[in-house]
Amino acid sequence: MNELKAKLISLGLSDEMATKALQTVGEFAKTKLPENMHPLVNQFLGEDSSSATGSSSTLGGLGDMLGGFFADKK
Repeated sequence: MNELKAKLISLGLSDEMATKALQTVGEFAKTKLPENMHPLVNQFLGEDSSSATGSSSTLGGLGDMLGGFFADKK
């Protein structure tokens, strides 16, 4: 399980809710970016960039790319 999804689950979201939240963020980002940037969002989310809707089971890339951003600072 990727780090960001795990953090969402630790906040009380179910696995399904965490996946849907990450998908929602990706869909929202696509509405704010030019269409030629959508494959980058898909890659960021760990989705197949050739897919129009992506796959809920391939969100692993998002946590990897954001890993340090959400790391606890001590």
